[in-house]
Amino acid sequence: MYKDSSLCIDMSAQGDSRVGSDGYRDEMSRETDQRIDVALVGATGYAGQELVRILARHPGVRLTAALGSASMEAPRKLPALARIWDGEVLPYAPDRIAPSVKAAFLALPEANAAETAPALLARGIRVIDLSGAFRLRDVSARGTHYPKTATLPAGTVYGLAELDRDGLASAQLISCPGCYPTAALLGLGPLEAAGLLEGDVIVDAKSGVSGAGKAPTERTHFSENHGSVAAYGLFSHRHTPEIEQALGGRPVTFVPHLVPLDRGILETIYVRVKKGTTSADIARRFDAAYKDAAFVRVTGDRLPEIKHVAHTNFCDIGWKLDEATGRLIVVSVLDNLIKGAAGQAVQNFNLAFGLDERTGLL
Repeated sequence: MYKDSSLCIDMSAQGDSRVGSDGYRDEMSRETDQRIDVALVGATGYAGQELVRILARHPGVRLTAALGSASMEAPRKLPALARIWDGEVLPYAPDRIAPSVKAAFLALPEANAAETAPALLARGIRVIDLSGAFRLRDVSARGTHYPKTATLPAGTVYGLAELDRDGLASAQLISCPGCYPTAALLGLGPLEAAGLLEGDVIVDAKSGVSGAGKAPTERTHFSENHGSVAAYGLFSHRHTPEIEQALGGRPVTFVPHLVPLDRGILETIYVRVKKGTTSADIARRFDAAYKDAAFVRVTGDRLPEIKHVAHTNFCDIGWKLDEATGRLIVVSVLDNLIKGAAGQAVQNFNLAFGLDERTGLL
């Protein structure tokens, strides 16, 4: 069911609409082309560049605009994507998003996304947002962590496809989960839904430096990060209420750590299960939840590693249960820039527009 992904992506704002920014002519005219016109705002960050990479190869879309922030001083190329996508990233301006665009991906800071998304929705453009601006339903929690988001627009859906995809087809704004919550919720969601968990949850998370974003800080400076591991955000991290929200309010102790890797997340999750729960029960729940999941691989007691998922849209989940005490340890790993950001956004887009969720991702 996959089309030829070699088709050139049209990024030219002038001239023949069938000619992409790399100068090659599309094999089919716009009149017969069934691809969906999309735009990207926030193309210069780590997740944004991954989106360009994926969308440029996606056989079901035409990337009509890749934009930076409004404060960009000049157009710029993305050298790492040469011959994959040879267009220029332009400063953001609303009129650079063509009337033909059906969906816009936002890879912006939360405050910028909170301002940009409503304007796009008002034009009838569906929004896939990678920021945290629209994730939290609780007004108080949202005010604490995302103060620029006063309300959630109508048609907002939290886009964790493996656990709840029913609303994606009609969603107007898909709020993609954070990278840490994605790993945690894929590891815990089936057990919570089955009523197997008891008490609170401890999530010990390790992330590569790209998870902190592209803007340099003292914490992400090479000399500070190399050869070290540092915990941060204890009792204050914005992903804590996001995880608790998806687990129905179950208390979560979330401790993230920055490790000297460029990408990847490994979470070791500690929880207790109900008395009498066996390893076979845990295996059945995971297998039932993910037997048809394109991007979740359950590894059982063969615990996964970051290298197994780097540069992919997979989340690998392993676990061990001490049946005598009811203590369960779940290990969940993913690439924070793909399954934790750009890949998950494209997966949600695919489902929202009736495409196979694997399109452009395998």
